[in-house]
Amino acid sequence: MMQGSRKFDAASRIVAELHAAGYEAYLAGGCVRDLLLGCEPSDYDVATSATPNVVLEMFPRTFAVGAHFGVVLVATGGEEEASENIQSEKVKGEKPTEVATFRSDGAYSDGRHPDAVRYTTSAEEDVKRRDFTINGLLLDVEKLRAAGGLERTALRAAVLDYVGGLADLDAGVIRAIGRAEERFEEDRLRMLRAVRFAARFGFELEAGTKTAIQKLAGRIAAVSRERVRDELTKMLTEGKARRAFELMDETRLLAEVLPEVARMKGVEQPPQFHPEGDVWVHTLGLLGQLEEGCPATLAWGALLHDVGKPPTFRRGPDRIRFDGHVDVGVAMGAEICRRFRFSNEETRQILALIENHMRFADAPKMKASTLKRFFRLEGFEEHLALHKMDCLAGPGNLDHWNFVRERWETMPEETVRPRPLITGRELIAAGYMPGARFKEMLRAVEDAQLEGAIATEEDAMRMVRERFPVA
Repeated sequence: MMQGSRKFDAASRIVAELHAAGYEAYLAGGCVRDLLLGCEPSDYDVATSATPNVVLEMFPRTFAVGAHFGVVLVATGGEEEASENIQSEKVKGEKPTEVATFRSDGAYSDGRHPDAVRYTTSAEEDVKRRDFTINGLLLDVEKLRAAGGLERTALRAAVLDYVGGLADLDAGVIRAIGRAEERFEEDRLRMLRAVRFAARFGFELEAGTKTAIQKLAGRIAAVSRERVRDELTKMLTEGKARRAFELMDETRLLAEVLPEVARMKGVEQPPQFHPEGDVWVHTLGLLGQLEEGCPATLAWGALLHDVGKPPTFRRGPDRIRFDGHVDVGVAMGAEICRRFRFSNEETRQILALIENHMRFADAPKMKASTLKRFFRLEGFEEHLALHKMDCLAGPGNLDHWNFVRERWETMPEETVRPRPLITGRELIAAGYMPGARFKEMLRAVEDAQLEGAIATEEDAMRMVRERFPVA
C-alpha cells in the first residue's frame, strides 16, 4: 500500500475526484521535485484541466483567492472546523491544497502577473509556462497508486516530464524552462528563486540561465521590496546561506539588492584579528554557520553585523581601523530595514544585534549592573549565537563567549530582573516633586540593587536622600 502524509493524502483525494469527474489532474511543481529528492514537501499543489468554476462547484470547502489566475484553494476533511479566515489558510492546522487550472499566459507587462490568462486542456502547455525544469514535473497519482509505493523508482515511473526536469534533477542543475530571459522577464523574482534553489539543493545554475540573470540583474529593482525581502530571508534561513550569497555575487544580483553588502568585498581587515580575510570573506564565514530554521532576525544580524565597516575603513599608523563602525552600521541597518519594510519588532532586534555585537569583549570588565542589563536584551540567545559565529568566522577564540554564556546560564532571573525596591510613588511620598530627575534617581537605585549594594526599600530611600537631597 502507498503511504503518504496527511497533506499528500488530501491532495491525492482531490486528484481522484477530479479524475472521477472526467478531468485530467496531477500533483505539480515543487511537491513532485521534493518527493523525487526524498524530501517531505511543505505543501502539495494540483494542476488540472478543470476550470475554476468547476473546482468551486465540485468541492464543498473552497476559497477563490486566485480564481482570476485559475487558482482555487480546496479544503478536504474537517470542513466543520475549517477556518473562514483565508489569511490563515488552515484546516485543522493544515493549509488547503492549491488547485490550478492548466493555462497559457499572455504577456507580463508588470514583470509579475500575466496580462491575460487563457485556460487550456494541455498539461504540456501549462508546464511550459512555469519557471524551472525541476519545478515543471507532474505526478500521475493513479500510476503511482498502481505501483504501490512512494519509492523513487515508482515515483519516476509516474512522472510526466515535458521539459527535461528529471535529467536536470539527476545532474543537479537549475535550468529555466524555454528561453531564460523570457521566464525572468515574466517574473523577475525568479532570478532570486533560481539562486535560492541552486543553493538549497546544492545544484549549479545552468550556463544560459546564469548568463540571463547576469544580463537582467538590474531589472530586479522592479520587484516589490517585500517580495525581495522574503526571498532573501529564505536564502538566509534554509541552511545554505553562504552558497546563496556567493551565487548572489556571481550573478550580479547582490550589488542590485544589497549594495551595502556588496561593498564589503575587498575591504581589508587587520590580519592579527581577522586572519580569514576581508569583510566579505568574514561575513560569508558567519553565513556558513547559519542553521536551517534559524531566526530570521539572527540571520539578518549575521549578514549586516559589519555593514558599517566599508565606510569607516581607515589605514592607521599601527593597523587598519574601523572607528565608529558599529554606530554607522546601526544607521545603515535601519535604512536597509526601512527599505525592505521589516516590522518594527524585527527592525529593533536586527539593529540591537548590530549595536551590541562588539560588547562581549568588554563583558569581563563590566560592573554587575551593566552585565545584568546586557543580559536583559530581548532575545539574548541570538546575541550569544551571533557572537559565537563572529568568533568562529575569525581567529576562533571563544573566551568572551564562554564567559558570558556561563554567567547568563547560571545567573538567576530574579537577580537579572529584580522587583524594584521603590517607584515614583515612594519618591513623591518622601517629598520629591515629579519630574525628569525621577528617571535618574530610580536608575541609580536600580544600579545599586543590581550591584548588591542595597536590598530593601529602606536602603533605597536612604541612598536617595543622601545622593538627591530634597530641594
